[in-house]
Amino acid sequence: MLKEFKEFALKGNLIDVAVGLVMAAAFGLIVTAFVDGIFMPLVGTIFQVGDFSAAKFVLSPAEVAADGTVTKAESAIMYGKFISAIINFLIVAFVMYMVVKAINKLKKPAEAAPAGPSQEELLTQIRDLLKK
Repeated sequence: MLKEFKEFALKGNLIDVAVGLVMAAAFGLIVTAFVDGIFMPLVGTIFQVGDFSAAKFVLSPAEVAADGTVTKAESAIMYGKFISAIINFLIVAFVMYMVVKAINKLKKPAEAAPAGPSQEELLTQIRDLLKK
């Protein structure tokens, strides 16, 4: 069983998938850093919201006691984080689309099968062989 697992784990496709997964995770971190650090502050400035990823709709505010302790946490819909996640997804999806498109372009097209005799020619040959 260990031998079978070793053969499975060392197959080229599995290693390729593992490398791709690690690279995709690293690329996702880069995109997140770009969106959160560069893109969303620009969007926040344009829409005059400040830090757009912190944009939220407060359902119920936090309640703070006189001594400064929070008695009830704030309940809010964090739509800024949601929009940031959508932008992250769109950037990653677009880049992956471009990578797959480039790889498919580099692949050689499958060679066309040589044209053989038509069905009528084959039937004619069979008929002639049966006459013999």
